[in-house]
Amino acid sequence: MSATLLDLTPAAAAATLQRWVKDHGLPAYRASQLQRRLWQQPIGSWQEATELPLALRTQLEAELPLPRLHPETVQQSSDGTRKYLWRLADGEAIESVLIPSGKRRTLCVSSQAGCALGCVFCATGRMGFRRNLSAWEIAAQAREIVLADPEQRPTNVVFMGMGEPLLNWPAVNTALTILNDPAGLGIGARHITVSTVGILPGMAELAKRPEQFRLAISLHAPYAGERLRLMPVQRKYGLDQVLEAALAFRKRITFEYVLIAGKNDSDADADQLAKLAHRLGAHVNLLPLHPGGGPGLTPTSGNRIRAFAERLRNQGVEAVVRKSRGLDIDAACGQLFVAAEKKRRAQRGVPTLETT
Repeated sequence: MSATLLDLTPAAAAATLQRWVKDHGLPAYRASQLQRRLWQQPIGSWQEATELPLALRTQLEAELPLPRLHPETVQQSSDGTRKYLWRLADGEAIESVLIPSGKRRTLCVSSQAGCALGCVFCATGRMGFRRNLSAWEIAAQAREIVLADPEQRPTNVVFMGMGEPLLNWPAVNTALTILNDPAGLGIGARHITVSTVGILPGMAELAKRPEQFRLAISLHAPYAGERLRLMPVQRKYGLDQVLEAALAFRKRITFEYVLIAGKNDSDADADQLAKLAHRLGAHVNLLPLHPGGGPGLTPTSGNRIRAFAERLRNQGVEAVVRKSRGLDIDAACGQLFVAAEKKRRAQRGVPTLETT
């Protein structure tokens, strides 16, 4: 049996609960009653399931406890963006960001504690890799938000937080099922996006899934040499290989492209990016560099971003400029972690992490 029911797909959890109910001589209907409390109508602990007898709740707490993520820090931006720093049972920490937009509430989730890839514009990359998250730790980032306020239930999920999802494929694979399954959180597959720098084995596995999960490729430069200076992973999984793998992906593809002044925002960059987008039928999300995301890097100006986008559109590419959210909080990936770790180390009299 898994260490926790929350680490199982809904189908596997149902089978486990059916066995548990039978073994304990309980009515069969208890299994579905219990399963609803995992994801559909989640509870923080079995003691909250007041529809169950007290003795059963106590037994469940002892034998099938429900683990939690603990919100160490929650920051609320003036634009409604909310940033969470979750402390894990082993002391590691991860981040999530909830971004409201009209009726849509997009949750950006982490898949690893830290990241080994070292992209120069990402604060998480300066942390280094700590460990993979389990499936429940990934999906529980959404679960905890529902527990705190059911009205804030995410409508969309993007794997664009800390870590590279496709380097943690087994857990991400299960988490995708939990997030999507009607017996889980029931979020439509087309509202779930997995972002990758281009981990080829993981891309192949994701492409095998029948659901219409969305794929986003962290491109950030249209030429191999430029991309290598921004993203060391280019040495292992080259741009041409990544694009070739994406051709076999029969689902909508997005290029994620952080604009950095003097690095990847020239007219020539726009023209080459347009060629790559046409090759895959991809559309492009242009992202302003978050001021805290990459020390030593300068964000492309607003005027230049607009001109870059217009140049893409004039060549028939669907290009969207994403608004920077949470500018008044530590909303860039890894920022809140770094700030929290500096505070924790200062309290213990330990030298702070190098962040520049």
